[in-house]
Amino acid sequence: MGLYRLQQVDSQIDGIQARQQTIRETLQNDLKLQAATQVFSAADSRYKEASRALKQTETEVEKQRIKIEQTESSLYGGRVQNPKELQDLQKDVVSLKKHLETLEERELEAMVLIETAENELQTAKTELDKTQVNLNDQYRDLSRENETLDKELERLEHERNAILSDLISSAVSTYEQIRKQRRGIAVTTISDSACTACGTTLTLSLQQSARSATQLFTCPTCGRILYA
Repeated sequence: MGLYRLQQVDSQIDGIQARQQTIRETLQNDLKLQAATQVFSAADSRYKEASRALKQTETEVEKQRIKIEQTESSLYGGRVQNPKELQDLQKDVVSLKKHLETLEERELEAMVLIETAENELQTAKTELDKTQVNLNDQYRDLSRENETLDKELERLEHERNAILSDLISSAVSTYEQIRKQRRGIAVTTISDSACTACGTTLTLSLQQSARSATQLFTCPTCGRILYA
């Protein structure tokens, strides 16, 4: 029966087209890469912020040390003789050194933060590189598969056209209409005296009619064309 063979070819074509749609969506959908890129970008931002914070604290520490050196130079340089001024300078030195300790603590915290940020950045970079490699391999394999499917689809289209050339237009029209109504399956077989598609038990008379080569018979329940 030509319509049954047409159904087989169309089902293969439907399967190929569905697979190609999945391939297209996969190739266009780079959620894993986007996620890995976002993680890397966030880690990079934290690292840069930690670097700026460390540089700032290092600058502040250096400035504070210079202030201490200058103040101590004034204190011990012999230029200041006034006891009150010397006392004030000593207090300044104590205060400056105390603040230096605070700045050095901040510097140490900043160094710890940048080390953590650097490790996170390296981990994110490694994961991003790994994701890119995996996707490149996957995309290459999918592209090759899609090329193979294109060739198979072309072969099936030629076969379909050959089948259509031997069928009458009214039968093809009925077939196409049922295909639209029944999710692509217009022709079904009989197995154990029942419609394979819906399971309806068929009478012997209908089973015999389904064997006719001149007339189409449909399942009384699902309306698909029966092929015995």
